[in-house]
Amino acid sequence: MAKKKEAAVMDDEKSRDGTPHGVEKVKIGDILIMLFIGILSLTCIAPFVHLLAKSVSSSNAVMAKEVYFVAKGFNFSMYETIFKDGQLTHAMIYSVYMTVIFTLLGLIVCTCAAYPLSKKRLKGRTFFSFVFMVPMYFSAGLIPTYLLYKDLKLLDTMWVLIFPLIFSPYNMLIMRSFFQSSIPDSLEESAFLDGATNFQILFRIVLPLSKSIIATLLLFYAVGRWNAFADAQYYITTKSLQPIQLLLSNMVRNAADSATSLSEGSAATNTPEIYQAAAVMFATVPILCIYPFVQKYFVKGVMVGAVKG
Repeated sequence: MAKKKEAAVMDDEKSRDGTPHGVEKVKIGDILIMLFIGILSLTCIAPFVHLLAKSVSSSNAVMAKEVYFVAKGFNFSMYETIFKDGQLTHAMIYSVYMTVIFTLLGLIVCTCAAYPLSKKRLKGRTFFSFVFMVPMYFSAGLIPTYLLYKDLKLLDTMWVLIFPLIFSPYNMLIMRSFFQSSIPDSLEESAFLDGATNFQILFRIVLPLSKSIIATLLLFYAVGRWNAFADAQYYITTKSLQPIQLLLSNMVRNAADSATSLSEGSAATNTPEIYQAAAVMFATVPILCIYPFVQKYFVKGVMVGAVKG
């Protein structure tokens, strides 16, 4: 009874201080951190909101520089123009198709390299790890690379955007570190005693336990390929093989032309600025559909990469 009375007295004292039960006092440092994170988040969200408002505003409001974060004179005609024109629609479908193939092949190649290198029983794994890390810091240069792709007959094909980049030393390092730190050796030893092969261990034990790192690398590969356009600018000349990001890049460079990227049958009733904003929003849709589902693994993947292997 005496202990209960003492606890009641302490609760009364806390209530008099005005501090809620089970809640710690908010420090000034916490407020500053939250304020900094909030401002940093706004710097990422504000341009996106500005483009969205501009893409559905009237031409007069955009030309008068009156549109900031709220649309004025709602106008969806530019989105209709994008779908009717067909060029961006084709580039969108083609880019999604290429990104899916690139991501799947990248995960396969990365897994095949990271799993053996994570095992101490692999002879010469230090040497192989060093060889795989060299491309991360050094490259042959643009001209020798171009001549190599020309000799391999990869120029002006979809595969020139896929094969050279499916192996990423950084992604391999992250996956190798995950295997070393998160998959117990005792599981594999037990499987070996039961007669399992390396491939059976990989597909039946390791990969089912590695969903988080697979989701992380899936995001890395997909976002990286989707946002890249420099290699397509160097190696692709056929318009039907150009990804959507390259079309957007050309559109920004040709902003002064009122008929930028529009076909002859399309009516250029809106300013190029509205067309650019609508095209960027159109190209952002696939990433917006994927990113929320795997974003929670992003930080975990970066932290795993910090574990030494």
